[in-house]
Amino acid sequence: MKIIKTKRFILRPMVLKDAKDIARNINNWNVIKNLSQLPFPYELKHAKQFAGRKEKEMKKEKPEDYVMMIEIDGEVVGAVGAHKIVHGHKAEIGYWLAEKHWGKGIMPEAVKKFMTHIFSEFRLRRICAFAHADNVKSMNVMKKVGMQFEGIHKKYTIKDGKYIDCHMYAKVK
Repeated sequence: MKIIKTKRFILRPMVLKDAKDIARNINNWNVIKNLSQLPFPYELKHAKQFAGRKEKEMKKEKPEDYVMMIEIDGEVVGAVGAHKIVHGHKAEIGYWLAEKHWGKGIMPEAVKKFMTHIFSEFRLRRICAFAHADNVKSMNVMKKVGMQFEGIHKKYTIKDGKYIDCHMYAKVK
């Protein structure tokens, strides 16, 4: 599996031993409030389950999920992942970053590198992403990496028992 190195971070495949850093950095309401599928508080057991499943999935010849960790100075501080991968066609991506690294341009750089990698690796023609309607920062990341707004999906996801509209962006080759 590929490792991507930049001047500021390493982007590498997720492994089970990342669970401790994941739990520590994602267990922050400002980070997790926009991640629909994750509970709060997010504990080490959640991170171990997630990392274990994804590590196993990524070993398959044609994985449906593929997650790369953003590592800075030896610490996992975020992730960019693709799921619902249809090889030769499309995938949906999602991402998160520890709050202490917000506003530094790390997420757009990581997402752009990740998208370039998976377009090639999985021979994709389309990558899409969704953001909660009030998550302007995530929508800005999508715009910065060249994704185009495609519409609003009403009541697309549920967070804490509430239906949430999501904005959809995509990049097509």
